[in-house]
Amino acid sequence: MPAAHRGYTPAVPAERIAENLAYINWTVLASLAVGGFGAVALGRLRTSATRGYLAFTALCAAAFAVLAYLSDLALPAAIAGSTVHADPSWDVPRRIALLATAGIGLVYALALAWGRGAPALAIAGSVTGGAALLAGALGWGAGPIGAAPLAIQLVVLALATGGVFASMILGHWYLVTPRLPEAPLILFSRLLFGIVGLQLLLFGVWVAAGTGGGGPFSALTGPWALFVWLRLLVGLVFPLAVSWAAIQTARSRSMESATGLLYIDVGSIAAGTILAAGLYFGAGMLV
Repeated sequence: MPAAHRGYTPAVPAERIAENLAYINWTVLASLAVGGFGAVALGRLRTSATRGYLAFTALCAAAFAVLAYLSDLALPAAIAGSTVHADPSWDVPRRIALLATAGIGLVYALALAWGRGAPALAIAGSVTGGAALLAGALGWGAGPIGAAPLAIQLVVLALATGGVFASMILGHWYLVTPRLPEAPLILFSRLLFGIVGLQLLLFGVWVAAGTGGGGPFSALTGPWALFVWLRLLVGLVFPLAVSWAAIQTARSRSMESATGLLYIDVGSIAAGTILAAGLYFGAGMLV
């Protein structure tokens, strides 16, 4: 991963994060688009979720992809004050992949609304969404060695952020569709719990490896420690507990409680995604 330049005096971490809000915004929007589309594809193939829910969530994913594309157009050429460097050769492939995801998402939403499964569209949208994240990793990962862990980070962030958004919408759907079986929400909540658990495991691996140019576990005590601990406690440990609680309430068919918990989960996981993106683009640190 990128290492700090010799003799470089870092800015205040909060200022560094603020300087790279455009990249953080891209990460959140792309995660919502790609992860949300993936949740719809899974929901269509593996659950009895209503076509109205699936079509609406696919339409939301398409809208987020358009916003991510517009955000991409506004990205600065250089990542301010960071050890991370942007490679402009990946800008066009990344933008094409986002536009393709938006277009496929829109067509998929229409197909679902008309009662068609359209598995080819589900696969195509998942591929283009993954391609957008991969192009982002290659553009901001400082070569193939750095791009590999960054790609893992972006994919997992997308699964968590888009997944919790889709789960929250599904929970809300039960309030207007009381006879909908609880199995879809239980499945989504269990997957969300597993994804956040994977993020927690990756956090430990990356902190132990000393990403960002520091030594093992230096992130927990260095100048960025406040944001690292917030990422751990607010963005990982707390949503892990909330996701577990959502599983239990969904199993007992307390759908209003499960939906409320998932609303809280949206906020905490989104905050964790913002912190993770800020730490990477501000300090080259994976957490």
